[in-house]
Amino acid sequence: MSLSIGIVGLPNVGKSTLFTALTKKGGLAANYPFATIDPNVGIVDVPDERLQKLADIVNPGRIVPATVEFVDIAGLVKGANEGEGLGNQFLANIRETDAICEVVRYFKDPNVMREVGRTGDFVDPAGDADTIMTELILADLGTLEKQLPKLEKDAKRDKELQVKLVVAKRLVDWLNDGKRAATMEMSDDERLAAKGLFLLTMKPILYVANVDEDMLGDELAPIDGVKPIPICAKVEAELSELDADEAAEYLSDLGLEKSGLETLAQAAYRLLGLQSYFTAGEMEVKAWTVRIGAKAPEAAGVIHSDFERGFIKAEVASYEDYVELGGEAGCKNAGKLRMEGKEYVVQDGDIMHFRFNV
Repeated sequence: MSLSIGIVGLPNVGKSTLFTALTKKGGLAANYPFATIDPNVGIVDVPDERLQKLADIVNPGRIVPATVEFVDIAGLVKGANEGEGLGNQFLANIRETDAICEVVRYFKDPNVMREVGRTGDFVDPAGDADTIMTELILADLGTLEKQLPKLEKDAKRDKELQVKLVVAKRLVDWLNDGKRAATMEMSDDERLAAKGLFLLTMKPILYVANVDEDMLGDELAPIDGVKPIPICAKVEAELSELDADEAAEYLSDLGLEKSGLETLAQAAYRLLGLQSYFTAGEMEVKAWTVRIGAKAPEAAGVIHSDFERGFIKAEVASYEDYVELGGEAGCKNAGKLRMEGKEYVVQDGDIMHFRFNV
């Protein structure tokens, strides 16, 4: 399942520093606007302590975690919807991602330019977030303005497009009130139709507060109703250069149980409505990504499309039973290894093996 999250923000908020630490990939991080022009792309492991516990039971050749793709996108400036800065390119890059991770500056550093001609300790997280949301909303209004004439014409010939037309018109009014599309109340049919409008503000969003080190334990006010994840990009950059034991000691000195990037990767996974099921054997223990609510054939199809088409049944054990009973044999002896059919809804942490026709 290839899903991506675009890291966005105003120039110089620490996006590229965060991305470099997140992916341990050498992206360009510099103190001037548009240091990032072409988007950097990195695949990030989703930390999951359950994998090691499964590996302790089956002793596999390797452990393969779930992953999320992060895309570091050029900094946005006011007027991007009209092409200011790298506006058109920026918005096109966001459009290609499944969700948005917005980095907001909380750190104070007089040496890092906040905006052209303005330095010092001044920060305005709420104002910065509002600037980006305004640009996304204006871009969506422009998108709808271009689509509506054709949609009105086509809906006269195709009744199935009438729902899309109605929701598009409602969204114009909603967006003009300064609200993002995803927050508008819609029926299931309307929400499905709205996805076909390819609006930026329909995408799920999470906020990262790039804070100073002494703010890591602070309680931050929600942005647009979403609680931001506090991360110190400088700390994360330092952690990315340490081995596991040194990193754990550093985190302990900071009074933290896990890094901000671990929290971010897990939050991104949840933001996309995803969960993991596992396969466990001598070759590997692997986390497979599947949407929440998926049925067994869809889970099989994540491994290979032929598995979904030829699905017969799945052998399933819960993660808790598998660990408590010492693996597949223990689950089978205790009657905890179940045979499930096509209507089975996959649960997070299921240990699954499939039977199928080739």
